[in-house]
Amino acid sequence: MPELPEVETVRRGLQPALEGHVIVEAVQRRPDLRFPLPPRMELRLRGRRVRHVGRRAKYILVELDDGNVLMVHLGMSGRMTVHPAPAPVAGRHDHVDLVTDAGLTVRFNDARRFGMMDLVPASGLASHPLLAGLGPEPLGNLFGAESLAASLAGRHTPIKAALLDQRVVAGLGNIYVCEALYRAGISPRRSAHTISGRRAERLAAAVREVLESAIAAGGSSLRNYVQADGELGYFQHAWLAYGREGAACGLDGCAGTIRRIAQSGRSTFYCAVHQR
Repeated sequence: MPELPEVETVRRGLQPALEGHVIVEAVQRRPDLRFPLPPRMELRLRGRRVRHVGRRAKYILVELDDGNVLMVHLGMSGRMTVHPAPAPVAGRHDHVDLVTDAGLTVRFNDARRFGMMDLVPASGLASHPLLAGLGPEPLGNLFGAESLAASLAGRHTPIKAALLDQRVVAGLGNIYVCEALYRAGISPRRSAHTISGRRAERLAAAVREVLESAIAAGGSSLRNYVQADGELGYFQHAWLAYGREGAACGLDGCAGTIRRIAQSGRSTFYCAVHQR
């Protein structure tokens, strides 16, 4: 599933194609994805000018001039790509097209149909069931060592599981949690409530660092993920822990190797020597 850097990369690719432009045509080729698509979605999108393309956690938020927001989640295999006219003939898994007054087509493709789209009044966006209760954005001003330590206080689950809880930090997924813990030198097994002081400072900084590096590289290309221009991301070539089971730890002076364990049904990759 695309994580925050992949979604942010797609958002940035969609921004120049949509912001300030009018959606002159909307084409919907099926009634549902993971959930039913909004009633009369084609009609409600047609003629609307896009004010802003934003993001909350792993959701892309397309703000329209009528006070509504098109909320999009890519699911497991979703793609949003931009095509100049004439757009390619729609394929089997091309479910929604948005055609702008500039002649560009933004196409939503989702082979497994775990993605979603919804039209939500901007005034009620924060209380939407999928957004309510989310923690701070890890790249936002509200996230830092103090807020992280406060969110983890009293939690006796492993820190890996706590960071995947969207109520603690919004948008973090398995790959980047593994990478952040590796860079911070913190064991994924460590109890979350022990992360405070310098540990919290290292971890908060590592979360920002790994996300910013991944966004700069266009995200990590796994299975179906591509950027809005159809290009692949490249951050998977910079992974220090994830997917490197049995490899030597790359940290200077560390003699450890990367191990893989299962936590909450997911693979965790870490170095047991320098991550404590």
